[in-house]
Amino acid sequence: MRIFSFSRPDFLTFPPDVVSQIACIHEYKGKQDLFLEADRDSLSVLLDVAKIQSTRASNAIENIHAPVKRIEALVRRKTEPQNRSEQEISGYRDVLNTIHQNYDHIPVSRNIILELHRDLYSYTGQGYGGKFKMADNIIAETEDNRISRIRFKPLSAFEIPDAVAALCDAWNESRTTQLYDQLVLIPCFILDFLCIHPFDDGNGRISRLLTLLLLYQSDYIVGKYISIEMLIENDKKSYYDTLEACSSGWCEGKNEYMPFIRYYLGILIKAYREFENRVTGLYTDRKLSKEARIRHVFETQLGALTKRQILELCPDISTTTVERTLKSLLDAEIIGKTGAGPRTAYFKKEGIFI
Repeated sequence: MRIFSFSRPDFLTFPPDVVSQIACIHEYKGKQDLFLEADRDSLSVLLDVAKIQSTRASNAIENIHAPVKRIEALVRRKTEPQNRSEQEISGYRDVLNTIHQNYDHIPVSRNIILELHRDLYSYTGQGYGGKFKMADNIIAETEDNRISRIRFKPLSAFEIPDAVAALCDAWNESRTTQLYDQLVLIPCFILDFLCIHPFDDGNGRISRLLTLLLLYQSDYIVGKYISIEMLIENDKKSYYDTLEACSSGWCEGKNEYMPFIRYYLGILIKAYREFENRVTGLYTDRKLSKEARIRHVFETQLGALTKRQILELCPDISTTTVERTLKSLLDAEIIGKTGAGPRTAYFKKEGIFI
């Protein structure tokens, strides 16, 4: 069976760029308390928006979709799921809330991972929720319903229960010894989990939920306020390319971890930068009207912006207010638009001062 250990000599020395990434995140971690001293109502808005974005993005990565307004209603428990996609989205919402509220009291163990997977599928009625896969499989690319290329062959179904237990034991030992920076070990744990591929379905979503759990337990709480899942979705190609590269040779213990570590640290830095920008913006924009803040977005952002991007930059402003302000700016010929439907984007006209 594959041996799991986070006591690796190469985890003590890193390339200069990774050292810089780690130092940058440590600096942001030191500022967390300052960020959290922002207006509680404003932080509550960021928390609410991040839950919606995380639930939408993590499911979208796996091609599970629903209209944004339906996802908002589901996350806020204002409606019940009406189809299979919404059932899976509701399950993700519940597990995400469990981690947000109880991360300090959730041990990392095989049984806990099974419970999280069970809850992920609690609305679907599927019998495989909370159970490891029973048959061997492969990770493959398909074209015209035919396998075009085998990307990875995970562990056999027989090996999975012991492998997940061993991975959790190795993680808990690393937490006890504290020989290595948790920032480095978290992506290693996630990579190993994905390579074990213990479930018939839901491995990616569980891996992202486990990412939040491990980050929160290591006192990196940015994922509560900025959606890490959305940042991964926005960089999905790099995510899958890095995962494929780092899974090569994994079964023989000959794979590389550093590219995956570098990728995850980069995502975390983006999250902290966005958190700082939004908290700073909450203070700076407190005296501006919501319409003025939307106008300010076009003054400070380069290129065309979709309505969704504007809502992400102004998470406490309603869709209705954004739409009304966009119409007003279009009517005044301050901004223009390009594209149609979901691809509609807006841009500040050249030479216009907002």
